[in-house]
Amino acid sequence: MKPLVVLITVTLIAFLLIKIFYGSYDISHSARIGMSFMLLFTAMGHFMFPDGMTMMLPDAIPLKKEIIYFTGVIEIAAAIGLQLKQFQNLTAWLLIVFFIIILPANIKGAIDQVNFQKGTYNGLGVSYLWFRVPLQILFILWVYISSIRFS
Repeated sequence: MKPLVVLITVTLIAFLLIKIFYGSYDISHSARIGMSFMLLFTAMGHFMFPDGMTMMLPDAIPLKKEIIYFTGVIEIAAAIGLQLKQFQNLTAWLLIVFFIIILPANIKGAIDQVNFQKGTYNGLGVSYLWFRVPLQILFILWVYISSIRFS
């Protein structure tokens, strides 16, 4: 829920600031700024709660903590790439792939009731998927529309 709040709030603030400072509306740019801030916000979790996040990965995967850190770096790089016109399209496509690839970890985390911030198994559970899966689809559509389709 917090990433969605960050995404929408920063997008709206960017939308207003772009209008104030540039005299025009730029929905796509505002949406990319919102997505970049959301990615920076979620990347923080990879570095603040790596132990809990590793619980979302299947046992068979080696180097779990390194993967968590690496995916945090990917999110930071994507946040930057969305703001650089020459990398925007490539970043958007790679970010869409990234969102698809990480969805199974989010599903596993929900099924196992992982509370990644506390590193326990008392999270929201499967009911969380009713929010998480549509949220992931929203992120994919958000990136596609703001960075590929209407950029």
